[in-house]
Amino acid sequence: MSSGTLGRRLVACLLNVSEARRRDVVERVARAALCNVEGVKREDTTVLNIFSDHDYNRSVITIVASIDSIREAVLSACQKACTLIDMSSHMGVHPCLGAVDLIPIYPLGEDMGVEKCAQEARAVAQELTERVQGTSAFLFGWADSPLQRGLAHRRKELDWFKKSSDLQAIRPDVGPQPQRRYGLTGVGASPYVMNCNVTIDTHDMAIGRSVAAAIRESTPGGLPGVQALALPHEGAVEIACNVESTEGPPLGHLTNDPWPCFSIDGTPYCHAPAALITTRVAELAGGQGVGVKGTALVGFTPHECKDLAEFALSQGIGEFWKEQRRIRM
Repeated sequence: MSSGTLGRRLVACLLNVSEARRRDVVERVARAALCNVEGVKREDTTVLNIFSDHDYNRSVITIVASIDSIREAVLSACQKACTLIDMSSHMGVHPCLGAVDLIPIYPLGEDMGVEKCAQEARAVAQELTERVQGTSAFLFGWADSPLQRGLAHRRKELDWFKKSSDLQAIRPDVGPQPQRRYGLTGVGASPYVMNCNVTIDTHDMAIGRSVAAAIRESTPGGLPGVQALALPHEGAVEIACNVESTEGPPLGHLTNDPWPCFSIDGTPYCHAPAALITTRVAELAGGQGVGVKGTALVGFTPHECKDLAEFALSQGIGEFWKEQRRIRM
């Protein structure tokens, strides 16, 4: 397959696993995505990035592959994670329910549409529960047919945001009743979602919660596509944002600066820039006498993800997370 054809068929999975304090474990999970059961390297698969947070005890592994390989790559990584991570002893400040907490599949290539990504996500959920006995899953986004409930909606339904969620009260969409060892995994497909975390210089969680509430899409005057939590982090408060890609251009005063856009099945999508989120957090926190310490983008923007994946695959670099600091695009 030519590089141009492969690029049109690329999809990404920002795999969220509930481990960050054992680097060797996280890297073993990442490497598992790159080889089949015989240990043969998958030629059209790369791991672009590993973002690990000690306080959260959570890692995000950016796997990119052709649509033909993404299912096996993700399942291999998930199987390895399930053998190495035990949720019954997990500790961390970030909400989570599963050893493999989230498996989102995002289209990157022009030939990758809604239904194909939804099919792959549903297949991943089904096969994970078959290959690792005792795992269970809920579906979100395009994979949640016919309701297509978003991730934030599903998480609220399942009390994901509570540290003391009762697994026995949860009814998964796929698999058996959740078990303490594996917990519950969210599997879905949607337009690309970025993670942008802004740290504010305070210990006061009340200030953090007020800032997070104000920038959420659900709040009047909030930012389209932004879901936000305030979490204690390294002696300060982090405003952890999921930045969803929304259909069409933003309305009103938010269009003063162009938002990055892309297309899926002919439908335009755009996402709030990290700089805008940081500016808005700074304004809200500054109004309460609090400054901003810094911003971390977990992984890449959709365009960066596609461009880096095409480069990595053209060079045969599977473990790109090890190379990215020395490579200048």
